[in-house]
Amino acid sequence: MHVLAYDFGTTGVKTCLFEIDASLKMVASEYESYGLYILDNGGAEQSTEEWWDAMCKTTKRLLEKSGIKPEQIDGISFCSQMQGIVLVDKDGNALRRSMSYMDQRAFEEIKECLGHGLKIGGANIRKLLKSLIITKAAPTSVKDPLWKYKWVKKNEPEIYSKIHKWLDVKEYLICRCTGEFVMTKDSAFATFLYDTREGKWGWNKSLCKMYGVDIKHLPKVIDCVDRAGELSEKAAEELGLAAGIPVYGGGGDATLIGVGAGCTEAGDTHIYCGTSGWVGTILKDQIVDVNAKIASIIGFETGKYIYFAEMETAGKCLEWVKDHLVLDEIGVYLTKTHVTESKEKVYESLYDYMSETISDIAPGAGGVIFTPWLHGNRCPFEDPNAAGMFFNISLETGKTQLIRAVLEGICYHLRWMLEAQDKRIETSKTIRFVGGGALSKVTCQILADITGRTIETIGSSKDVGAVGAAMVAAVGSAKLDSMSAVKEFIPVKDTFKPNPENKKIYDKYFEVYKNLYKCNKNNFAALNGYGGEA
Repeated sequence: MHVLAYDFGTTGVKTCLFEIDASLKMVASEYESYGLYILDNGGAEQSTEEWWDAMCKTTKRLLEKSGIKPEQIDGISFCSQMQGIVLVDKDGNALRRSMSYMDQRAFEEIKECLGHGLKIGGANIRKLLKSLIITKAAPTSVKDPLWKYKWVKKNEPEIYSKIHKWLDVKEYLICRCTGEFVMTKDSAFATFLYDTREGKWGWNKSLCKMYGVDIKHLPKVIDCVDRAGELSEKAAEELGLAAGIPVYGGGGDATLIGVGAGCTEAGDTHIYCGTSGWVGTILKDQIVDVNAKIASIIGFETGKYIYFAEMETAGKCLEWVKDHLVLDEIGVYLTKTHVTESKEKVYESLYDYMSETISDIAPGAGGVIFTPWLHGNRCPFEDPNAAGMFFNISLETGKTQLIRAVLEGICYHLRWMLEAQDKRIETSKTIRFVGGGALSKVTCQILADITGRTIETIGSSKDVGAVGAAMVAAVGSAKLDSMSAVKEFIPVKDTFKPNPENKKIYDKYFEVYKNLYKCNKNNFAALNGYGGEA
């Protein structure tokens, strides 16, 4: 079986061709970047046409590289960023640029709806409890897609009047491929309008009315493994593929990256470090921690949930490092490895460079602590005004210490979210670590030392979302019997044990790290607040 898996991230698409038989084999892959447009009002947008153009380019290059003919492709599946919003007309045309999960301009909308009366965790208690009863979660973040929808309704009435359906990222691409308006259960859950109570699964009319959402804008809901439709003649021509290829529902990155990591059973915990970062643990039941902003999102199959804690910027901090701390070294580190013009290869070389230069820096980065909140923060505190900082710089501080501090800061925050999960559930003692951050053995060891957990990596770490999408297609086509069979296809590559002496150092710095937000919350609001104090 040959599967085309598209992993649409924040900065680009990774297009992978897999051969699935007795094992999983990567035949070829291609990468293409696209823009992320940050606006002065807190908006963050992306172009749907840039997505589609990147999809077409990578597909054609991949087929040419691999020698696989279009008629040999047995299925198409997607993994994508979540909690975006793409508003389309009856023909499936996007009415405006997509509003990214990073978009935080709807502070007035969330304030008008939830910021009054008796409150818990900053949200109106009556509306909060109603949401928690029906969905086991609530739209308490300004970045939740519900508020983006409300922002358009209030600020762009002409566009709102033309809305046929509200879609997420991969759902728009499925529509572009098939003409079908669908949404997978994990994306539906992320709207916080989808009833998850036993026997009542579906869009909830009462919640739609309470939040002012037209239920007719919400599409048909399908499972991740379901066939969403078939590739249309028009889409096939643009992509260079054959019409009629089955297109599967796929899933969001929060859903499928865990699958690609081999975490498919209850109790499995994985950590992802890509553009964003998170801690995810598989559960059989839904629970929520309102104060820590952790929810159990619907997983890849019925009866499986992912207890999910997210940080806004993880790998994005490393991109910032590349642009602002190692610019004068780029000529040096790029010559050490064979590098193409692709952003992916540059990042790979960056990890190699950082591993080489900071490996001799002692744990604690010379006393410097970095906060990785370069675009606000979600968990364990919600604050769009939070920002990054280097704390405790001295005359002796060098650039390599700053770089190590960035890596440590990301890992401190991952530990903070892991411990927030541990307050409600039992996370696993051994954790699968995936994403671009797992490419560096230095980072893997730092994560093990900071968390005190055994860290495992896999061979397909940077392709983990695409692997998850391919596995979904394999189950959907009946090539695999169930998602439980996925584990056999995802072996461990390397294992990192925590160093007790390093852990003692990091424990001290971790306590200071957590205190930095408390001490600077009001300062962040004064300097960065769009809607006043956080």
